Amino acid sequence: MDNSDLVKNLSRMSLFSDLTEEELTEIAGYLKEKPVQKRDLIFSEGDPPNFLYIVKEGKVKITKISHEGKELILEIISPYHVFGGVAVMRGFPYPANAVAMEDGKVLLISRKDLMRILDGFPQLMFSFAMDLGERVKGSHEMLKNIALEKVESRVASLLLKLMEKMGRETENGSMIDMRLTKQDIADMVGTTVETAIRTVSKLKKLGYIREESGRIYISDPEGLRDIAS
Repeated sequence: MDNSDLVKNLSRMSLFSDLTEEELTEIAGYLKEKPVQKRDLIFSEGDPPNFLYIVKEGKVKITKISHEGKELILEIISPYHVFGGVAVMRGFPYPANAVAMEDGKVLLISRKDLMRILDGFPQLMFSFAMDLGERVKGSHEMLKNIALEKVESRVASLLLKLMEKMGRETENGSMIDMRLTKQDIADMVGTTVETAIRTVSKLKKLGYIREESGRIYISDPEGLRDIAS
């Protein structure tokens, strides 16, 4: 693993943005790299919180299984974002599953080493707490939307959230930079794949989104916001 490239990428993370290059180099020394393949289970709900993870390449989904046995996607983690942090910090079992959506790589740091780093860099504790707070808030909002909002509103909210998180501007609009199947959309908004297909088709007919080569483009963000609200 090339530490110079790793340090450069760590410096772009809000979590580590206040640290010097020397401090980031020290932290990089604790990180181990692990390849993952699509559908690999990185950890399961209830597993002991042995590691904090950072996505290096690919995407990872955080999921829970409903009482009916249906998978719900709570969050999609893109490169150089952390996951598993709440459990590691609090010392309780992972509250959800983490599954690779694509072939890629993750970085992991043991709980013991993370605590050593936080002791050595106390300024990190605040950044870490803020990041975890935002993540927990996002998961709660996702579950609330599933319970309370109409499917169209949920799909529109999801696409806007993904646009903000992993959108890339193109001449055809903001492209969500990942392959997103109708099953993925259904799992993230708590509906059936048939309903997800109908809803996406309606949004396309309204001119709010378009699909090309397996990617979704947001053509009219304001139109989506009207539906989401």
